[in-house]
Amino acid sequence: MSKIILDIETVGKDFESLDKPTQEYLLRYAETEDEKEEIKDRLSFYPLTAEIVTIGLLDPDTNTGFAFFQNVGDPLLPFEENRVRYETGTEIEILEKFWNVIKDYSKFVTFNGRSFDCPFILIRSAVHRIRPTKDLMPNRYSDTHIDLLDQLTFFGASRRRFNLDMWCRVFGIKSPKEGGITGYEVKDLFKTGRYLDIAKYCVGDLRATKELFTYWEKYIRF
Repeated sequence: MSKIILDIETVGKDFESLDKPTQEYLLRYAETEDEKEEIKDRLSFYPLTAEIVTIGLLDPDTNTGFAFFQNVGDPLLPFEENRVRYETGTEIEILEKFWNVIKDYSKFVTFNGRSFDCPFILIRSAVHRIRPTKDLMPNRYSDTHIDLLDQLTFFGASRRRFNLDMWCRVFGIKSPKEGGITGYEVKDLFKTGRYLDIAKYCVGDLRATKELFTYWEKYIRF
C-alpha cells in the first residue's frame, strides 16, 4: 500500500486582532496576567485561532516529498532540494495542493496526527470550503492512519506522552530539534519573514518521523 508521512506548522493569530466576544471567551477562566499570556501564547494550537503556514509530505519508500508553505509578500518559484519540492501559496492554496497530492495515497503516517495535524487540516479546510479527498480520521485502530504517538504509547496503555524529540533521542535517531529550531519558535520565525526556515524545519520533522516509523516497524510492531 502507498504510504505518505505528513506534518504541519501553524501560527496563531494576534490576540488583539480577534473580536471582543472571542477574546472574552478565551480569557474567561484566566485570573492572573501570567494565565492570560499563556492563553495568548497557545493560540497556534487551535484551528479556530490559527492558520496553517506549512504542510509537509514525504513518501517513505521513495524518499521524495513536498513542502507547501506560506511566503507572505515574497513569492518564490518552486524549487527542489534533497528530493523535496518546495512550493508557496496562501493557506487556501497550500491546502488545495495538499489534498491534490494525498488523494493518491492509501496510508498515512503521523506523529500525534490524530490529535493535532489531521483535525487541524480538516477544520482549516472547512473554513475555506475545501472538500477533503481522503478520510484522515478513520477508525483509530485501523492501519489506514498510523499515528506513531498512539502506537508508541500502545493507545494510552503507557500514559506519559513524550514528544517526537524524546522518542528520536532514545532510539538514536537524529532529532529535528538539533537544527536549533523548535515548534515554539515558528510564530516568531513567521513574524520575521523566515518562511523557508519554517518549511525546512517541517521537512526535518518528516524525516525524523520516517526514521521513527522504520524503527517502530522493525522492532516494535507485531
